[in-house]
Amino acid sequence: MKNNINYILQKSINSHNLDEKEILLLLKTKSIKKLTSSADMIRKKYLGDEVHLRALIEFSNYCKQNCLYCGLQKTNLKLDRYRIKEQDIINLAKQAKNYGYKTVVLQSGEDPYYTIKKMVYIISEIKKLDLAITLSIGEKTFNEYKSYRQAGADRYLLRIETTDEKLYNKLNPGMNLKNRMQCLENIKKSGFEVGSGIMVGLPGQTLESIAKDIIYLKSIPVAMAGIGPFIYNPDTSISHLEKINKNNHFDLSLKVMAILRLIMPDINIPATTAMETLNHNGRLIALQSGANVVMPNATETIYRKKYEIYPGKICLNDSPEHCRTCIESKIKSIGRFISKSKGFHNSNVAI
Repeated sequence: MKNNINYILQKSINSHNLDEKEILLLLKTKSIKKLTSSADMIRKKYLGDEVHLRALIEFSNYCKQNCLYCGLQKTNLKLDRYRIKEQDIINLAKQAKNYGYKTVVLQSGEDPYYTIKKMVYIISEIKKLDLAITLSIGEKTFNEYKSYRQAGADRYLLRIETTDEKLYNKLNPGMNLKNRMQCLENIKKSGFEVGSGIMVGLPGQTLESIAKDIIYLKSIPVAMAGIGPFIYNPDTSISHLEKINKNNHFDLSLKVMAILRLIMPDINIPATTAMETLNHNGRLIALQSGANVVMPNATETIYRKKYEIYPGKICLNDSPEHCRTCIESKIKSIGRFISKSKGFHNSNVAI
């Protein structure tokens, strides 16, 4: 009975708690519709039908790290690098506010050019606009995290990618998993809403390790979980690995999102751009499988093609205004609506 999918789903709905073995069975199930429908029901129960929009500003594609799967890796000489000036980043945030966004996500590679002083200035100026601020700028010191939080940043996203230490260290040369986990601890201690997540389909990744990843995300616990499928980029060092699974990891990514919704019913889960790269209705399907957040690109068109983490990224030629209008239309088409709040997870965070 305990190995029965219906039993496991009912247990997750009632208790929002599953053990590693049960999670693994859900990852293996062919009954994906049962899983995603259950997750969608829990999303509606806890969060309603509103969808939170976060304006994504990709302000630099320089990175000091050399993650084998990422197009921004420092050894990718084919990438046309760029940095957006501080005032221009602030202006993009102003534009995002005019389009009705309540949150901006400042994302970049790990670029040392943006010092604490520069980032504090950017954050404090954007905060004057009455916007929530999410940072996604990589591994920093505790002092840096604390400074960013004191300047007004609200959330920090640092994806763990995988909790398999051997795999993590292989795919991220010069980095180590223990330090990554310590960074997440420091982010939490600094007072941020903690966001993390994993990449699904990494070369060498197993379903067993994904089950452990899910348990880890709940143990933090995260306020936001970003799940992205691995999309092979031939310009990265990962092309030198002997075995690369180039399959479409769309369905497996949906399963991971759905399981996280079932065991963490009120967290924020984005329908990622990468999902739509794999399926032209990817973000809408994700929103119907437990997700409740979308992050439209608010970066100017001239930079979008250069922020190439993976090939085939959608909306490269669209303006920020078009992206905002387009996603609202899509969200309304499935009976959902745009939230008017900043969408904080914890009730003790002021909005």
